[in-house]
Amino acid sequence: MAIEVGSKVQGKVTGITNFGAFVELPDNSTGLVHISEVADNYVKDINDHLKVGEMVEVKIMNVEADGKIGLSIRKAKPQAERPERPERPERPQRPRGNNSRGGGNNRGQQYQPPENFEQKMARFLKDSDERLTTLKRATESKRGGRGARRS
Repeated sequence: MAIEVGSKVQGKVTGITNFGAFVELPDNSTGLVHISEVADNYVKDINDHLKVGEMVEVKIMNVEADGKIGLSIRKAKPQAERPERPERPERPQRPRGNNSRGGGNNRGQQYQPPENFEQKMARFLKDSDERLTTLKRATESKRGGRGARRS
């Protein structure tokens, strides 16, 4: 019997590691069931789900060029046995407006083209000068006067 991707076969668990389990297939080849393919829910310890020597039904997921065979136990189960995943409630979509920052309401404002570099630089320098002036005033008042140093 040739190994075909998508087919379901019976196999025997021959070894268990922390990342999965090795399963011997009917044609004496061995494939790996990754820990994420053991069960539909989160698997912390694979030993809770599988034992060495146990017979399991696996689905052949892929066969690589170097002979490695990828297997899945959870996809080998019929749909009726698989627990349904709860549907996520659909979230209402937010209207997509322009990507202006500030979070304010832009209604009633006229469209303003994006600033060029010179305009941005002028605005930055003006803001910077205002902040420096405010900072100097605050520190001078704490020194008690015009900021003259005492010797």
